[in-house]
Amino acid sequence: MSKLEEFIKNEGTAFPGKTYVEELLKPVFNDQRDFLFHSMFDIHRAHVIMLEEQNIIKTDEAREMLRGINKVAKTDVSQLSYQPQYEDLFFMMEAKIGEEIGPELAGKIHIGRSRNDMGVAMYRLVLREHFVELLQSAYRLSDALLVQADQHTETYITGYTHTQPAQPTTLGHYLLAIYDVLQRDIKRLWSAYETVNQSPLGAAALTTTGFPICRARTCELLGFDKIIENSYDSIGGADYLLETSSALMTCMVNMGRWIQDFLQHVTREFGSFYVADPYVQVSSIMPQKRNPVSIEHSRSIASSAYGDALAAMNMIHNTPFGDIVDTEDDLQPHLYRAFTNANRVMKLMYAVITTLKVNDEHTKKMAHKSSVTITELADTLARDYGISFRKAHSIASFISKKTISAGKELYEWTIDEINDMISGFVGVALTEQEWKKVISPEYFVEIRSIQGGPSPKEVARMISERRQKLGIQMNDYESLVEKIVIKRKRLVDYSI
Repeated sequence: MSKLEEFIKNEGTAFPGKTYVEELLKPVFNDQRDFLFHSMFDIHRAHVIMLEEQNIIKTDEAREMLRGINKVAKTDVSQLSYQPQYEDLFFMMEAKIGEEIGPELAGKIHIGRSRNDMGVAMYRLVLREHFVELLQSAYRLSDALLVQADQHTETYITGYTHTQPAQPTTLGHYLLAIYDVLQRDIKRLWSAYETVNQSPLGAAALTTTGFPICRARTCELLGFDKIIENSYDSIGGADYLLETSSALMTCMVNMGRWIQDFLQHVTREFGSFYVADPYVQVSSIMPQKRNPVSIEHSRSIASSAYGDALAAMNMIHNTPFGDIVDTEDDLQPHLYRAFTNANRVMKLMYAVITTLKVNDEHTKKMAHKSSVTITELADTLARDYGISFRKAHSIASFISKKTISAGKELYEWTIDEINDMISGFVGVALTEQEWKKVISPEYFVEIRSIQGGPSPKEVARMISERRQKLGIQMNDYESLVEKIVIKRKRLVDYSI
């Protein structure tokens, strides 16, 4: 027997073939079962209610349809498995409803719609749930960042540029920068949410239907914000997936950057942060180890979320504008995984930040090193002695290089030694008090009090403003969630 004959024999003569079932139909069915089941039944309910209100079906028919829908909706989804007589979960559930109310009546549920608009609606409803959950975690993380920032407005740390010690700042100033980036990520997530939370129902296969349906009514019943007016756009547009992917990718890249910082700060060499015991692991052989695996995993999981979102975006690239499987069954689980992992990252880092201990004495000591306050010498010469900034910068640079070559720190020079070095450039002599200010991280930070600077008072002002705004945003979020929950309860409990 040839390999071809053997393959055909194993496949069987009945359609679909074994390979088609195992490699496509079963995995797709399982994804539909795991992710889309409840949204499918919500759409059934909304569509039947609308059909009755539009006098397309009779009231007693609608009542019986809803009874059957609600009964089958209670099916234990974990017990469902692919059956070859049904093409997918949709047809299986239609048959199950038919067993309850009769096939004729079950068939009427599908009047004026298609699996096309229904499928897109299901995807959007599921994505909406993911957005709501992720936004909640993002707001909790935001609050944790503000709490820690408020506690560390006078915790002095070394700020880095190009991975090298640059200037003193405060931990509060740094955490507030992370907070602000996260708020822009939240704004991008909300923008994507608004694009997602629109109803395609009523577009049917592509061109709407000849039945006098009401698209606005199903939109309202399902808690969508508005309909996607153009029916071709409802089915063909995939930018809601692209915008979702983009928002997730940007958020995870942004988080990954400061998570990487945290992994440096918890090293023994840096010694800035101390991760609470519940979020570290010990070595199986080295008793002294406190491995910050919660942060490590967060970095890795963020990359995984980014990868799944990127996969979804790549799957849409160069696909035709219209109904096509590239944007459907195979793609959606990538986004669901991306959301799940992004949420894990948010929750893990919330726990780490909430319980984080800071070695503020050590960070303050480090902020006196590596000549990180030397910019203030250039500023003092330019501001108080009228020296051009370029010349003042040259003087400060010379002293910095001397400090490094001598193996010293700035505070180890005497005022006389400093003035001797300055005199080689200009006829200026600093006072002892001026030099003490130059080498002081506290003074460096305090004097930088313009808008957005690290001065404790300015950081406190920014925290206060952001806390007010965050409170309003969280209240708005909770109101939206309550609205969605109420609408779904009304839909599930609806009686005709």
